[in-house]
Amino acid sequence: MKAKRNNKDRENEDMKLLGTSWAKKQAEKIRKVDYIDPALYRKYGVKRGLRNDNGTGVLVGLTTIGNVHGYVMNEGEKQPIPGELYYRGINVRDIVKADKREHRFGYEETAYLLLFGSLPTARELIDWKNRIGAYRRLSDGFKENAIMQHPPRNLMNALARAVLFAYAYDPEAESDDLSIEKCLLQSIDLIGSMPTIAAYAYQAKRHYHDDEPLMIRNPDPKKSTAENILMLTREDGKYTRLEAETLDLALILHAEHGGGNNSSFTTHVVTSAHSDIYSSVAASILSLKGGRHGGANLRVMRQMEEIMREVKDWRKPDGVVKYLERIADKKAGDMSGLIYGLGHAVYTISDPRAEMLREKARALAKEKGREDEMKLFELVETKGPAIIKARHPRAEDVCANVDLYSGLVYDMLGIPKDLYTPLFAVGRCVSWCAHRMEELVNQGPIIRPAYKPIFHPTEYVPLNKR
Repeated sequence: MKAKRNNKDRENEDMKLLGTSWAKKQAEKIRKVDYIDPALYRKYGVKRGLRNDNGTGVLVGLTTIGNVHGYVMNEGEKQPIPGELYYRGINVRDIVKADKREHRFGYEETAYLLLFGSLPTARELIDWKNRIGAYRRLSDGFKENAIMQHPPRNLMNALARAVLFAYAYDPEAESDDLSIEKCLLQSIDLIGSMPTIAAYAYQAKRHYHDDEPLMIRNPDPKKSTAENILMLTREDGKYTRLEAETLDLALILHAEHGGGNNSSFTTHVVTSAHSDIYSSVAASILSLKGGRHGGANLRVMRQMEEIMREVKDWRKPDGVVKYLERIADKKAGDMSGLIYGLGHAVYTISDPRAEMLREKARALAKEKGREDEMKLFELVETKGPAIIKARHPRAEDVCANVDLYSGLVYDMLGIPKDLYTPLFAVGRCVSWCAHRMEELVNQGPIIRPAYKPIFHPTEYVPLNKR
């Protein structure tokens, strides 16, 4: 039986209804009072987005963890070069080649390298995998309270909530112990449990919001991160070796991207305030959630689905090229003029992650019978840059970025779109932990850039005179 509505309930409902029109009116005030003339940024030399005028990043720190290399500076001008990505000074291409040559999964070794600064010996790698594996399984209390109860529809919010909830399950968290020893143990816990949290959050969301059967399977501590993800998210728990290798590669390529990317910089900012690791990682997750950061591959997939839907024969280049031109002219797509999956803030001639993932995607497309779709994505990569540069004469070299192929790979793996960005977080978690420890080791000051006020002091007016 429904409870009777009392006067207070009716008042609250009426207030909410009035709130919509009130908010519209007040929002106009906010837009007016908060607007800043773009010319003022140039006048005061403000580096918006911490970017220099030539698009390069403002130097705000030093790091020993990773480096994104896509151009060199020559007399103040950017000179494009083929892109490279380094983890602790080692080219990620060499890591991937070794994994392929030795027929093994490489994400766990990559995680060790990023945290400890050197490649593990065979014995160290076995020990490391066992330590991560020990944290795969979640306690019943944590699983129920942090994940299953009232699961958010957005899985990135679910991940962040679960990570914050882990604070309550850490008996020493309230001691504010910022030692590297403690941070390392907490990091291993998060790195090991994050894949399980993501998989269970997906299952909880399906059950509570989509009325699907609840399917919870225990992780296998002996299996790799990629294998566990596929096993925990699939109804039958089965996968092929190629599928697991492809997901393992995606995790490696998303594991680190320098200290200046938005989510890793968030790690440095929150850590510099001496907040706990759970707050730091949760903040980084929510940074990654943004469409400008971790959600880009979803935009790529929506764009490609539109092309396949709207172009009469998308297997022929002419029709696809014409539609890409319509997208670039803001006549199709999301009307932004952006061809998603092309262009990057650092990479110019090429994105090494896109190149490596493209190679694996070809093999997977052959196994799945989706080679026509693969050719479509490659067509966008080859034809798209010229379309962009024809409309932006001052545009620099434009290349495919990793997001062009990561969404396709996830789709061919049968991974639901809800999990695309959470899997990015699973791969990147080790980097956030490494950057946190780097910030703590070097004991830098709290990060506190300046904002210039552009108002003039005014006198307070008493209420009875307004």
